[in-house]
Amino acid sequence: MSPNGCARGGRRHFPLWRPSRCRPQGAYRPVNNIKRVAVYCGSAMGAQPVFADAADALAAAMVERDVDLVYGGGKLGLMGRTADAVLRCGGKVFGVIPDALVNLEVAHEGVTELHKVADMHERKAKMTELADAFVALPGGIGTLDELFEAWSWNALGYHAKPFCLLNIDNFWNGMIEFIDHATACGFLSAQRRGQLLVAQTPEEALKKLDEAAGTAAQGIVW
Repeated sequence: MSPNGCARGGRRHFPLWRPSRCRPQGAYRPVNNIKRVAVYCGSAMGAQPVFADAADALAAAMVERDVDLVYGGGKLGLMGRTADAVLRCGGKVFGVIPDALVNLEVAHEGVTELHKVADMHERKAKMTELADAFVALPGGIGTLDELFEAWSWNALGYHAKPFCLLNIDNFWNGMIEFIDHATACGFLSAQRRGQLLVAQTPEEALKKLDEAAGTAAQGIVW
């Protein structure tokens, strides 16, 4: 297995996904500062089943804590998988999708609310408006675009909402190394680098986001 977890086939077990139960018995850590989380993720399933397992696990952890899902409004890939899992567990899903994708018939019409907007700029702005925090599951250029815009808007003081990488199967390791490289080269301050949260499990991600939202302050982060 390579460090990024994608070099070899076969199913890798994701221990926190419980396919037969959406609200597992036992103690869990409630959240106090986030009610809706925007999930950025791929419109493909990815090369390893562990990525879909992670989407299911994140959905279950969110519903367990009464956290609603905000996402890109599609029915394909990890996007659709996450939305379907939240709905199956009894949670609420708020989708935001551009008209061009609606016309391609990839919109998820079964979500709680589907906001149809003119373009990608409006989509990202509406998702930011609806959400209290952001999680990035594995994805491609669209996921990266959304994540970095959420980060840059936070750093420039347009919002104070935290964001977190869900580092399933070390998917984000290469990007984390690059971010550290940019910091070491003097292009990213330690304060801005510190904004990027990283978690290995959905529960850890929600815990970190809740704590960060509770202490967040509006303003530019130099």
